[in-house]
Amino acid sequence: MSGGGGQPQQSPPRAGLALALLFAINLLNYLDRYVLSGVLPLLQKAFPDTNKATFGFLANAFLWVYMIVSPIFGRLGDRVPRKILIGIGVQLWSIATAAGGFAKTYTQLFVSRMFVGVGEAAYGTAAPTVISDLYPRDRRGWALSIFYIAIPVGSALGYVLGGVIGSAMGWRAAFFIVGVPGLLAGFFTYMMREPKRGGSEGVSDEQLSAYLARKVGLREILALFRNKSYVVNTLAMAAFTFAIGGISYWMPEYLHSSRNLPLAKGNTIFGGITVVAGLLGTLIGGTLADRLNKRFRGSYFSVSGVGMLLAVPAFYVALVSQTPAVYWTMFFIVELMLFLNTGPSNTIIVNVTEPSLRTTAFAINVFLIHLLGDAASPTVLGAIADKSDLGVAFRSLTAVVALSGILWVIGSRFYMADTDRVAATIGDAKKDADD
Repeated sequence: MSGGGGQPQQSPPRAGLALALLFAINLLNYLDRYVLSGVLPLLQKAFPDTNKATFGFLANAFLWVYMIVSPIFGRLGDRVPRKILIGIGVQLWSIATAAGGFAKTYTQLFVSRMFVGVGEAAYGTAAPTVISDLYPRDRRGWALSIFYIAIPVGSALGYVLGGVIGSAMGWRAAFFIVGVPGLLAGFFTYMMREPKRGGSEGVSDEQLSAYLARKVGLREILALFRNKSYVVNTLAMAAFTFAIGGISYWMPEYLHSSRNLPLAKGNTIFGGITVVAGLLGTLIGGTLADRLNKRFRGSYFSVSGVGMLLAVPAFYVALVSQTPAVYWTMFFIVELMLFLNTGPSNTIIVNVTEPSLRTTAFAINVFLIHLLGDAASPTVLGAIADKSDLGVAFRSLTAVVALSGILWVIGSRFYMADTDRVAATIGDAKKDADD
């Protein structure tokens, strides 16, 4: 095991199958989340008395509920079997997605999207911690990168399947069809063998048992805010989420109004770039950080930070260039660099927090990065665009991207001490029990 005491650890049997199942569920997660966007033009025709601003609240219905209830499920996930929480979560959001197909009013559709947020909060806070217990530290970045590849791929599938199914069979059928697979995936999750909390930390069974027997209370939770690696990483992720949230929301309009591209063409090209660059960036970031970690234990921070800083000049060139070959190439580089942090930044959360607190740590992180990030950025960028244009709004985002990169580079200074503290805490629990 790199970066912490104990002997090298091997993943338990069937770890690959569990990772494959969690990846598939995460794919469904983002597919169900973004199918709404794929059928939005059809919904506007189905509910002609509802304006665009009101339809925009459907995204907020999911996001705010997801953000607010995540800490609740996070605390619960540190106390109950996580596979039960994951199974309930995926089945709940799948039922909620399918229920949207029965909606006869905007209000009914709004409520269904709220419950999608509840289900995804139950799943999203627990699944990464299961993966952390399946894989030792020197392979966690890679494993979490596999899990998070679902973000660009699932998001794109949501757009595509929503549009294809909606056009052929109607928007209701789109909700029905994409909602059903999650019900089956939930049943598979109940049968999954859940790994022991902290089982991949490279400590003896006696040490781990003594540690897990300790009570975790408010003091331990509040200690997360004194964990420098956790705090800096969360702030950097919030800045990243602010930037990527604004880009995702306004890019179709920017390409249409500033680049004079037909909406379908601009969306198709940028969507393709997002899938390919997102997949490559996520895989490269996690693998590279794992390998560098054997030489430099701040690599998860450094890979994330350098990627963000390299994205800044590429983003600026993409915005000022009028040559399609140049700005499309630069947009690809931007997306590639931005997605480098996906695996490493989540690996940081795992490695600098104790096993009995990890689900809570993920939940607090989810709440803060969305509160400070994409819950506000579309509105902020829209306000800037109202006073100037979207080009100026996007150029202002380069400062946020740079801030995120700087924070991650700074965070590498604290990583070694914080990971060592986790190992020491687990080891000391056995000594305390003996005393």
